[in-house]
Amino acid sequence: MSLRPDPVLVTGAAGFIGHAVAHRLLGRGERVIGLDIVNDYYDVGLKEARLSTLNGHAAFDFHRIDVADADQVAALVRDAGVRRVVHLAAQAGVRYSLENPFAYQRSNLQGHLAVLEACRHAPGFEHLVYASSSSVYGDKPMGGEGFTEDEPATAPVSFYAATKRACELMSASYAALYKFPQTGLRFFTVYGPWGRPDMAIFGFTRKILSGEPIEVYGEGRMARDFTYIDDIVDGVVGALDRAPASGEHRVLNIGDSHPVGLMDMIGSLERALGREAVKIMRPMQPGDVTATFADVSRLRALTGYRPRVMLDEGIDRFVSWYREFYRA
Repeated sequence: MSLRPDPVLVTGAAGFIGHAVAHRLLGRGERVIGLDIVNDYYDVGLKEARLSTLNGHAAFDFHRIDVADADQVAALVRDAGVRRVVHLAAQAGVRYSLENPFAYQRSNLQGHLAVLEACRHAPGFEHLVYASSSSVYGDKPMGGEGFTEDEPATAPVSFYAATKRACELMSASYAALYKFPQTGLRFFTVYGPWGRPDMAIFGFTRKILSGEPIEVYGEGRMARDFTYIDDIVDGVVGALDRAPASGEHRVLNIGDSHPVGLMDMIGSLERALGREAVKIMRPMQPGDVTATFADVSRLRALTGYRPRVMLDEGIDRFVSWYREFYRA
């Protein structure tokens, strides 16, 4: 494909997925504008380290802006001539949404609205791709097939999930009203180098290496569709390059489509670390779901998306990065 001179705005550029998407876009010759407030929900040093890998690129321009500041977001989009946005900035974490719901109201709802408003006023705007979540499906039984986008998402079990479903509905209304194309991506559990410390694989690694016990929720009977970061980026960029028709809003699953039991994931991590974890079994936490399983047939049909990194290989890559980054 021929690349264009107009930049792509990536919100949440200091975050796990945003950092990786920005690198991929830069690597193929795009100009990228990064936006992030760099809050202290988790280690700011990790976020700054991610940014340091981007700041050396001449085609990367970073703005330390709160995504919920509608005036600043609109000015940035307008002044830079942005026509494509990958909106990944959000307050993450299911459990934290029980403690601090107003952080989710501001970052997820107000922030999403600020991005929508900026896009609708941008001349010649072409495509908004934004992050939703598999959590919108609620705690539904997992049968032999993956969750499909046509299933009702009307019973979120966490406030985080409720905000993500609300963002989908907001986008649907803006697409219908203002006729600009949008794609919402329902991410299933993402892991890999440069990942988030509040995610299980990252937190378990730290505790196992330090000799601390790990808390295994749901008595270990949970399963997740663990998806390696490079595979996620394939899907995000593939979707960005294939905008729907004017005024169309679509929602797509993006995951590995091979759910793995929590105890199997821990076993893989123990193998990679060469240590056995001390496990404390805990009941399900409020807001958690039992299992996730992505049907990615729509994304595959659109982009050719096909995850390539299986869990054992992905965990090996993560552990290698972790040991080097933290000198562990």
